[in-house]
Amino acid sequence: MATGAADVAFFGHPRGLSTLFFTEMWERFSYYGMRALLILFMVAPVEDGGLGFDTVRAAAIYGLYTSMVYVTTLPGGWVADHLIGAQRAVLYGGVLIAAGHFSMAVPKLATFYTGLFLIVIGTGLLKGNVSVIVGRLYGTADPRRDAAYSIFYMGINVGSFLAPLVCGYLGQRVDWHAGFAAAGFGMTLGLVQYVRGQRHLGDAGLRPAVTTPSETARDRRIVTTTLAATVAIVVMVGLAHVSGLLPLTATLVADIAGYLLLALTLGFFAWLYVFSTGWTPGERKRLYVIGLLFLGAMLFWSEFEQAGSTLNLFADRNTDNAIAGWEFPSSWYQSTNALFIISFAPVYAWLWVRLARRGIEPSSTAKFGIGLVLVGAGFAILVVPALIADGGARVSPLWLTVAYLLHTWGELALSPVGLSAMSKLAPARIAGLVMGVWFLASSGGNYIGGRMAAFYEAMPISTLFGAVAAFGIAVGVVFLLLARPVGRIERNPVGA
Repeated sequence: MATGAADVAFFGHPRGLSTLFFTEMWERFSYYGMRALLILFMVAPVEDGGLGFDTVRAAAIYGLYTSMVYVTTLPGGWVADHLIGAQRAVLYGGVLIAAGHFSMAVPKLATFYTGLFLIVIGTGLLKGNVSVIVGRLYGTADPRRDAAYSIFYMGINVGSFLAPLVCGYLGQRVDWHAGFAAAGFGMTLGLVQYVRGQRHLGDAGLRPAVTTPSETARDRRIVTTTLAATVAIVVMVGLAHVSGLLPLTATLVADIAGYLLLALTLGFFAWLYVFSTGWTPGERKRLYVIGLLFLGAMLFWSEFEQAGSTLNLFADRNTDNAIAGWEFPSSWYQSTNALFIISFAPVYAWLWVRLARRGIEPSSTAKFGIGLVLVGAGFAILVVPALIADGGARVSPLWLTVAYLLHTWGELALSPVGLSAMSKLAPARIAGLVMGVWFLASSGGNYIGGRMAAFYEAMPISTLFGAVAAFGIAVGVVFLLLARPVGRIERNPVGA
């Protein structure tokens, strides 16, 4: 239930929005603070406090972790809707996230893996559900809803901007585990203010959507069965590993997860296009557009999310991280994206409105094409400094800064329109499912982007960046060529 239009305590919005704003800000602080250090910590020599992993193993773990935090939003949303409600899901998720970061603050390999697991599960409970509560603070006809999500999105970027500056400095200049602990303290601060301000949320997301005793009993049986099966599989795999029948490595686990993610994605679209019946001709056309945009988003994120993998390694190993003789941690580049978003998001919002008034606003497909070309151009910019780095020299920090600027412009062209396009194109009877599966695009992109770091030492850096650039630009051009015919379906989704 909405809190009511009379509540204007937070910049004209319900007081509960401030609670959610700071919860998400601190959650993103913890996530991006740890992410800025993750691959650097794994490849750092043991004598320097790192794990001493090679880039192949580190890339596998990084790609697996960043993809799973998005996949778990699907079961996290189900648990909230069917069992505990969104408010408790956010609370429990935050506790697990904080516990995960503090676990990583302990210098043991077992606590490192335990911490990653806890953060994945906690993010699955918190990330999607905190956004759900934002919408439930408002009535269906409340005109403040869109502005509320803009304010909420600003909290995400404030946290993303501050995190690498604080956690990155502590991790790289003091101790790796101090950086992980700082991420845990950030999430703890978010939890404290969430609990103190929870009363301002009213009953928005307080209860699960499924409330009848029979439905609740059924859902509990589903959870119990799923957990029992999961534990049984884990125990059997563990015994097989210990006995030598199934020797597990981080790379093998990541490979298996990648195949499962691919199977899940292909299975969904196979059901959508082949096995599901009853679609009208117009609906089927829109489903094909959904598939095209899904593919474009996944490929975009596969390049964009190399910020934490290949580009993070390039910043640390091949960039002269100094300004006027003052050296700064390489992880600080991770703050540039959030800073550029805060700076340019209003410009993009003004630009799309201006073009729409003139009747020339690009379609979603065209915007996706622009985004892909820009993210590819960011890597193209880096080919020249990569050639210099291949020779052993360190390059100016301006190269990476310009690359991140182009990537941010690409994100602003693509990311905000994705969910909007899904809500407009998805047939009503599967709208919720399509919105949930949309997270798989981010998950798949993060997985590919993380695994790309495995090639960092296997080929010249210039070759790697050149291939990524050419692929992004080529796919972007294809989307631009498809923009006109696909745009007709986007503009008339009902009668298509």
